[in-house]
Amino acid sequence: MVLNAKILPQFEVVIEIPRGSFLKRGWDGTVDFVSPFPCPFNYGAIPDYIGGEGDLLDAVVLGPRLPCGKIVSVIAQGAVGLTDRGMYDDKLVCSNRPLRVWQRHLVLIFFHMYGLSKRLLNFCRGRSGYLLQRMGECRKCNRPGAPSKRCGLERSGDSILNI
Repeated sequence: MVLNAKILPQFEVVIEIPRGSFLKRGWDGTVDFVSPFPCPFNYGAIPDYIGGEGDLLDAVVLGPRLPCGKIVSVIAQGAVGLTDRGMYDDKLVCSNRPLRVWQRHLVLIFFHMYGLSKRLLNFCRGRSGYLLQRMGECRKCNRPGAPSKRCGLERSGDSILNI
């Protein structure tokens, strides 16, 4: 028996972008954009929950490539928070095994690159705004801006949020 063990939530995730895919599709199946780099993780959505921007809650699923449309039951090991054009959105990081340090770093690198790509995509589409990444332990500030000014977090912390 392990004392003080956290019970992490489990979710059903529908895979929208298989690991290694270049296509980003919307929930309705239309192509949202073509990435110059393959996605290093399975990327999907949780149909039972709505994210902060009004779409389905996003989830990254670590592990082997899964086919588009596959529904998997996974444990949310953490989350990365992003603010895109003024709307806050969590991206759950899911795996049925605890995350190793190198996996956490890889997820953070992915979301830094994702943020840069979204910023460029917004610019090319003529959408005003910005993208700010927030990673850390804070859940109380949902406004855009540097988290360190309101919550004492490092500007772009190096840890995945614990749920």
